[in-house]
Amino acid sequence: LPTDGYHGVPTQLHSALKDHGIAHESVDMTSCNAIRQKIEESVQTDGTFVVWIESPSNPLCQVTDIQSVCDSVQEMRAENETHRILTVVDSTWAPPCITQPLNLGADAVLHSGTKYLGGHSDVLLGAVSCSPLTENGQWLAERLGAVQTSVGAVASPLECWLTLRGLRTLHLRVERQCQTAMKLAKYLNGHKDIVKCHYPGLESHPQHAVAMRQMVGPGNGSMCGGMLSFEVENVSWAMAVAGAVRVIRRATSLGGTETLIEHRASIEPPERRTSPSGLLRMSVGLEDANDLQHDLEMALEVASQVMISNK
Repeated sequence: LPTDGYHGVPTQLHSALKDHGIAHESVDMTSCNAIRQKIEESVQTDGTFVVWIESPSNPLCQVTDIQSVCDSVQEMRAENETHRILTVVDSTWAPPCITQPLNLGADAVLHSGTKYLGGHSDVLLGAVSCSPLTENGQWLAERLGAVQTSVGAVASPLECWLTLRGLRTLHLRVERQCQTAMKLAKYLNGHKDIVKCHYPGLESHPQHAVAMRQMVGPGNGSMCGGMLSFEVENVSWAMAVAGAVRVIRRATSLGGTETLIEHRASIEPPERRTSPSGLLRMSVGLEDANDLQHDLEMALEVASQVMISNK
């Protein structure tokens, strides 16, 4: 698993899945060498191994070089033919009009259809697509099909219809969200009260070059996603900002038409909290970009005055 990622995955592994013999370890997914070393340590035991990639990651927007990781894993498969090693990419933050992991060598890609695919915050649906190009992808597709047939793990007709409705406007919505996110990231990155802004489109981002190559929109133009996060000095400052916005809504979801902000550390399990205490995560919607920037300006000014008065 990545060291930075959606907290629900390790939560499931620590709770529902730990009694089924499933173990996990975390690794820096931006380093192919670290991934290779972790796999080499793990394959000393029997079993099936999954390299779980989340790109961009939640909430620090780290970008994994999916093709490089998949190529490295393929080399290790040749060296360890007795083990099955799968590459699975959670590409929820980079929907298909931005990144297509199966074309980069992944065995499977998953999306929370609740987010960008549905796009209107009214769907509960998850989707897994298995690669027809890899042996492991074909193997996994057969296994998942058997589970769906025997257990009935399928979405309802209404959820499917709502997601199909959202897919018809996916590229239009995401293109606008990426443009606005880039504008807001540049503004936040230069603000005196912002400690750090995390967005792959910024040249200062550690994996900016990978994002420019991997997160490709229409006409091969870069689209770095509609998600960003930024850090202020401490948790009190972050709460003041989140409480002062008016156009932006304070909520946990993402990928919809409305812009949302949340204090990420507050919803993570205390014993597995990884987000910085002053970090705020934003899902950029379809509102006017200038309105959103003005809302952040006012919220940051209010928060600054609150912190000064409390000293």
